[in-house]
Amino acid sequence: MVDAEKFFTTDELERIRCTVDAAESATAGEIATMVVSASDPYREGTILGGALLAGFVAFLLSVLLHHVTVWFYVPVTVALTFPSCALFRAIPRLRLPFVARSRIRQAVRERALRAFYEKGLYRTRAATGILIFISLLERTVWILGDRGINERITPETWQELSAELSRGMRAGEGCDALCRTITRCGTILAEHFPLKTGDTNELTDQVLFER
Repeated sequence: MVDAEKFFTTDELERIRCTVDAAESATAGEIATMVVSASDPYREGTILGGALLAGFVAFLLSVLLHHVTVWFYVPVTVALTFPSCALFRAIPRLRLPFVARSRIRQAVRERALRAFYEKGLYRTRAATGILIFISLLERTVWILGDRGINERITPETWQELSAELSRGMRAGEGCDALCRTITRCGTILAEHFPLKTGDTNELTDQVLFER
C-alpha cells in the first residue's frame, strides 16, 4: 500500500501549499486537502479473494497430482485459505476486484465525511470550507463543501472536479492534477464568496495526512 505521507515529495507539498494560498487570495472560502492511504480495509475482499484463490490453486493441484476427489480438494482448499488471505492482506490492491465499485465509492465518501468533522473543517465562521479528499488505494477523490458552500454551489460541480482529479491521479500526474483542481476550486469560490475585509486564513494550507 502507498504511504500517504510519502506520496508527494517535499517540493510538491510546498507547491501544493502555495497553490492553496494563491487560490484563497481572492475568496473568503477555505480549501483543505487531505490524502489517506486507504478509506477502508475491505475485509470482504480479503476473505472472498483468498477463498477463491485457495480453491483455484487446490483445483490445479488436484489435476496435476491426479487426485480429483472431494477428499483431496476440500482439505487442500482449507489449508490454502489462510496463506491466501494473508497474501491479500499484505497486498491491499488485490482486494479491490472482489469489492463492488459502489461499495468502494461509499467507503471513500464516508471516510471523507468523517475526516471533514474529525479535522474540524466545519468550524469556519461562514461555513465556507471545502475538503479535497484523496484516497490512494482506490485512486478516488471526493470533494466536500460545508453548508454555506452547498447553498450556492451544486454537488455536480464538485463531482466534475473530483472526476478530473481522479483521472489525473491515475495518469501519474498527482501533484499537477491536484494543483489544477485547487486553482479551479479557488476560482469557483471567488465567484460566490469574494474576499472580504478582515478575512483570515481559518484552515491550514498544508496537506493533511492519515494512513
